[in-house]
This record gives sequence, C-alpha cells and structure tokens, in this order.
Amino acid sequence: MFPARSRAVVRHISSTAPALTLLSEAIREVASRRRLIRYLVQADMKKRGSDTVLGNVWWILDPLLQMAVYLVFVSIIARSQAKDYPLFIFAAILPWKWYSSVVADSTTSVVRQGQLIRQIAFPKLVLPIATATAGVVGFAWGLIPLIGVMFLYPDRITPMLLWVPVIAVVQYAFSIATAILLSALNVFFRDLGNVAGHVLRLWWFLSPSLYSLATFENLKFVQDRAYLKVVFRLNPFSILFEAYRSVIYGTSDGGLPVPPDVVSLVALFLVSVVLIGLAAIFFKRVEPDFAKVL
Repeated sequence: MFPARSRAVVRHISSTAPALTLLSEAIREVASRRRLIRYLVQADMKKRGSDTVLGNVWWILDPLLQMAVYLVFVSIIARSQAKDYPLFIFAAILPWKWYSSVVADSTTSVVRQGQLIRQIAFPKLVLPIATATAGVVGFAWGLIPLIGVMFLYPDRITPMLLWVPVIAVVQYAFSIATAILLSALNVFFRDLGNVAGHVLRLWWFLSPSLYSLATFENLKFVQDRAYLKVVFRLNPFSILFEAYRSVIYGTSDGGLPVPPDVVSLVALFLVSVVLIGLAAIFFKRVEPDFAKVL
C-alpha cells in the first residue's frame, strides 16, 4: 500500500517516557516520512474524487450553495443591510469548510486504518497530518469559486489578496493541532465524531461568521459584559475570519480591503505551534495502545 521507501520499523516508546523524548520522536518521524505523507494525501484526494459523481468539484459547489442559503436567510429573512454580503459571508464559509472537513476526517484517520496498524509498524502520526494536509488541497479548490465571486466586486480585487496564503498557513497550523488530538482521542472514545459535529455547529454561530466582530461588540448585551468581548476575541476563528475578511472583503463599514491584524495572527500561530507540540506528545504517549484498542 505504501511506497517502498516509506517502510520502517517503528520503535514503540513507553507511555512513561519524558515529554521531550516523545516530542523529538514525533518530529523525527514526520520529517523522515514526508514521502509517505505525500502519498497519503494523494490517496485521500483520489478517494474523495471517486466517492461521488462530481468528486472534488464539490469543493467548488458546496461553498456556493452554502453562500446562497445564508444569503437568503440573512439578506431576505433577517433583512441585513450589509454591503456586498455574498463576498462577506463567502470569506468565512471557505476557511470554515476547510476546518470542519479536517475535523470530520481526522476523527477517523487512525481508526479507519485499524487493520493496517495491527499488521504493519509505521509512524501513526503521519495519518492525521496527512488528513490535515489534504484539507489544504480542498481549500485550494475552494479558491476557484472565491475568485468567481470576487469578479462580481472588482473594486475588492487588491494586492491585499496576497495575504490569503499567509493566513492559510496560520489556519493550517491550528488544523494540524486539532487533527492530531482528535485522531488519538477517537481511538478510545468513538462517539467523539458525533460530539465534534455538534460542537462545530455551535462554534460556527458563536464565531463572527454571519456577522462581523464589530457588530457583536456593539450589542448592548455585550457592552454591559466586557468579559464577553475578551472571550470572543480569543476565539481562533474570530481572528481567522476577521483576517480573511480584511484582505478579501474589506472593513466592516464597507471600506476596501486592508491588511489583517498581524499581531493576532502571529499570536494564534505561536499558540498553534505549542498546541501541535502538546497534541503530538499526547499522541505518542497513547500510540502504543492503538493496536490493543483497534
């Protein structure tokens, strides 16, 4: 199944090994198995493309269909007066679809390879990392309809779009941390996938997805409770959504695109790197039990 160069005898580490030992082992495994990760990503994308008639084209159609649903709900039913709302909401739908697909796929990334894990010794950490990386490919597909939507608002096409890959790198780091943690936890708690789905739905509506962060902060309920502003600003997707919108849509008052909040992005990236390390340590600590449970 795997390329010949990817075969290796993986040394099982005691669950009592020091955290730094586990982390260094995880880094070496990933660094030495880049070809295997690339193979897994290609296999994952090929499988997605063959599972449905339209395959990866759904990465183009699905965000557009979601945009249409929210456009009807917010613009017609809720009667929002937000300027250029289709672009406003699309700038949040696309990164959210990327993250939610990573969460859904990563929860089963280890479990669905149970038979392989019991038969072959290989670094299991590559499984969630490959899943998170495959999400990047899907996100790239999603940029196609984004470009199409932007042509409807030519004044929004500015050099600020060059920030999109930078913001995507920050989201990728956060997605890897999530994928590693969920893939390990789901081995022992098989209901995690169902729980994650409900958490994601709640998280979407508690994030500035259908509205801007400024709109939320101007609510009297929030103004009377300053701590809610702090909690909302600490939400990773408040940072990401606002960053994507700044460079794609513009300011909340309808102004042209501007640079994102670099300080917030750097802070989120550093936190994500720390979370990746902690998740990798946890993964390596419970990895010896995978074969027993699966």
